[in-house]
Amino acid sequence: MMQSSNAIDDASTLSHKLSELPKAQTQPSIYKVHNHLRDVNGKAYEPDILAIGPYHRDKDNLKMMEEHKLRYLQLLLKRKKGNVDTYISAIGELEHEARSCYSESISLSPPKFIEMLVLDGCFIIELIRKRQKKDPTCKNDPIFQMGWIMNSLQRDIVLFENQIPFIVLCKLFDLIEGPNRHDTLIHRLMLFCQNLYPGGRIKYKTERSPQEIKHILDLVHGNWIPSIKEVYVKVDEVLRTREWLFIHSATELTNANVAFENRKCDDFFNVEFDDGVMLMPPLTIEDRTECFFRNLIAYEQYFPNTTQPDFVTDYVTLLDSLINSSRDVEILAECGIIDNWLGDNEVVANMFNQLTLSITGPGEHFLYTKVFDRVNSHYKKRWNRAMATLRRDYFNSPWAYLSFFAALLALLLTVAQTVISALQF
Repeated sequence: MMQSSNAIDDASTLSHKLSELPKAQTQPSIYKVHNHLRDVNGKAYEPDILAIGPYHRDKDNLKMMEEHKLRYLQLLLKRKKGNVDTYISAIGELEHEARSCYSESISLSPPKFIEMLVLDGCFIIELIRKRQKKDPTCKNDPIFQMGWIMNSLQRDIVLFENQIPFIVLCKLFDLIEGPNRHDTLIHRLMLFCQNLYPGGRIKYKTERSPQEIKHILDLVHGNWIPSIKEVYVKVDEVLRTREWLFIHSATELTNANVAFENRKCDDFFNVEFDDGVMLMPPLTIEDRTECFFRNLIAYEQYFPNTTQPDFVTDYVTLLDSLINSSRDVEILAECGIIDNWLGDNEVVANMFNQLTLSITGPGEHFLYTKVFDRVNSHYKKRWNRAMATLRRDYFNSPWAYLSFFAALLALLLTVAQTVISALQF
């Protein structure tokens, strides 16, 4: 009887837990990076100087910017002759919706949470306005006087964990600049983040409505990858049904008669392989590049696309295959594909070797399936490796070519002389 009673009590406890389970909600849009990614390089997801949203607020190294946030809000209210209560009231209407955007439980009280959203949102809007408009107040603003601060702000504003919902920015922008001017907000944000892109400047796309944008990182990601209309690679059903194999490193491919060339095009992810030549758009690597790639990869890990490739993850997978050593980086740098601002090729090699650690993918729609298939087919042909060996061992300098043609000419003259002598005889 005692065991039966205990079983009933356990069932009753389980029923109580089930009844208290919160109802399923829509998928959050702002997460904390899981430990598998963070353990590889946790610093890449941590802000340097600016906390946006609740996940990193109150950290000692980020307190410097809190005074700047207040100062920017003060300047904004003075410029617009507004009242902060207007902003508090407007964002208060979004409090529940904004809170549900975070995957973690936010311990801030409603007034504190709303205050944070207003302060962070107004700071971002004023920052991107001042940068584009070259506001006269910038002359006395340390943010615009010290280059390292601006570089860090650009880095921090696109971090996966360092976000506020885009609906909050839109609501504040309506109050500050006027309603229905969200395209201006998006344009200014893209200008502010422009030099983070390792492939150079990109075009601002307008195909997504502001209501579809989750946050600034989502905006940056969506404006970089090709749109559905622009996708140039469709994976063949034949290739999709069989396993694809990773390609060899740049050094090994060079030894198999593969040449690398840079190509200038609007689509950074457009890599092609044809007739032994791999064509790739140029890639600039600086001290924020790894952080930029890691946060975009984290975004794709949490919001995978079921109908298109995960462009950033797939591109990094391609680079990880091509780069195993500093020599591989050197080869890609010599042909203008990699512009290494870090200086050390070994550092770049290590970066790409670690970027794909602990990530899921590539998926079914791997962007470079055709490229990998063609490269591997080329590599398997012995003739290509033989020609590369011949060129490397015997034609590795202009003098070698001159010597060869001189010897060939001498041989032809000797043959000709022999033929003439035989005919005369």
